[in-house]
Order: sequence, then structure tokens, then C-alpha cells
Amino acid sequence: MKPWILGLTGGIGSGKSAAAAHFIQLGIDLVNADQAARWVVEPGRPALAQIADHFGADILQADGSLDRAALRARIFQDAGERRWLERLLHPLIRQEIIEVLARATSPYAILESPLLIESGQSQLCQRVLVIDVPEAVQISRTVSRDGNDEAQVRAIMAAQASREERLAKADDVIVNDRDLAWLQQEVERLHRFYLTLRGGQPQCTNL
Repeated sequence: MKPWILGLTGGIGSGKSAAAAHFIQLGIDLVNADQAARWVVEPGRPALAQIADHFGADILQADGSLDRAALRARIFQDAGERRWLERLLHPLIRQEIIEVLARATSPYAILESPLLIESGQSQLCQRVLVIDVPEAVQISRTVSRDGNDEAQVRAIMAAQASREERLAKADDVIVNDRDLAWLQQEVERLHRFYLTLRGGQPQCTNL
């Protein structure tokens, strides 16, 4: 039976990657949209040449690969540039995701994406799980984890859907404001529930 698709999302610093890792440990096939985004801009892929033509050769590293830090700095300073990049990459990323999900063999499969709502990738999913934390926790976790300053973290958050927008699209929510063991317990609880679903929805029974 073809697996149904769970969309997994959350803002930066929410812990969605830790949740995704535990779903994988439980045997669930997963495609990471960020990884798909890296695949479509690898050297030799057409998207990379278009990015270099648009932003200039200084967006490339010496080995010809994309300088992600330089690109990130450019697009978060200019919303117009960010929109140009999204128009180029989102259709390519979507196709990459579809191809990977088509090879999934677990009872359900997961699309993990920080931009699940904003990019329209949620349309590929039958159900959405949001890993949620207060914004102050997002900022403190990301600053300590990545070494970014608070202003850069806030700029990244501003480019993502708001907490309210994500929660409005959620079928399931984990509020990840405790420790990793608790998060893993919540993932296991939802996993057991998801195994009972068909097409991402509970089955009706005729009484």
C-alpha cells in the first residue's frame, strides 16, 4: 500500500530535526526539504548556473559550489531577491521531493520542511505535524546552537510563517519546551497513532 505523507514543520530552533531523527529511528522514511534544496543546486545542476548569473560569480566558492552563507546574507537583506530565488527553486525542490517520497516503503512517510506552509509543500501531505515552541525559546536555542546574533535569527524567523500561521495548519502539535527524552516520547505516541491511520485520517467504523 502506498504510504500517506505527513508534513513535519516548525520554526527555526523548534526541534523539528530532533523529532525527524526519532521518526527515522522508528523506521519511517523521510525526505528533508532542506536536503532537496541542496541537491537541486549542486554543481552541474541548471539552478546553480542561474543563481550565479543572477547574483554574480562571487556567490560561488572556489570549487564551483554554492557559497550558502553569502547567498543567505543576500536574500535576507532583500526580500525581492529572496522571492526571485524562491520562484526559481521551489518548483525544482517540489519535484525532487515528489520523486524521493515515491520511493518510500514505510506505512507513512514524512516530508520535513521549515517552509512547509509558505512554499505550498503542505499540498503534498495528508496531515501536518507542527513542532512548536515560544519565540523566545527559538531565539535562545538558535543563538546558542549556531552562533548567530539575535538580529539574524529574527530575520530568518520573519521569512518563515508565523507561529500562529503554522498552528492554524496543524493537525497535530508537539510543544517542545522540555527535554529530548520528552520529545522522543511524544514522537513515539504520535507514531503509534499514525500507524492506525489510512491516508492520514482515522478510519470510520459503522456501529
